[in-house]
Amino acid sequence: MALREIALIGDDILRLKAKEVTEFDQSLSELIDDMAKTMYHNQGAGLAAPQVSILKRVVVIDVGQGLVELVNPKITKIGNMVECEEGCLSVPGKRGKVMRPQTLTVVAYDRHGKKVKYNAEGYFAQAISHEIDHLDGILYIDKVIEGTLETITPKE
Repeated sequence: MALREIALIGDDILRLKAKEVTEFDQSLSELIDDMAKTMYHNQGAGLAAPQVSILKRVVVIDVGQGLVELVNPKITKIGNMVECEEGCLSVPGKRGKVMRPQTLTVVAYDRHGKKVKYNAEGYFAQAISHEIDHLDGILYIDKVIEGTLETITPKE
């Protein structure tokens, strides 16, 4: 497993639409492992492949319930929208409020090509929505509620 460099706001790759994964092979497993290691190293809750400069529809998330791998994820159902505070590893030093689904259902595949389905709520639903936006070239700052984007300073 290797740490990957995180693409930062201003990098064109973050604005491109990621491509569907068609081969569930060793290189996909290595990508997922690297993404998870990179996410944990940077204390993130989620990471999408475009954030490590790979245009594939792959997401890793861990909101405290263990690692979730989503390949070619599709949201099939969303619940009520709620206001959430967000940050992003690709937009360091900023936080803002956005509207995200309180609940959602996502269908995807794992690294082996097995279909998986999650009925997510709260922070898990928020993280899934945020990471899938990355796969479509959307950053949370594109959706931020006016007047809520703020600069934060890292804790020592």
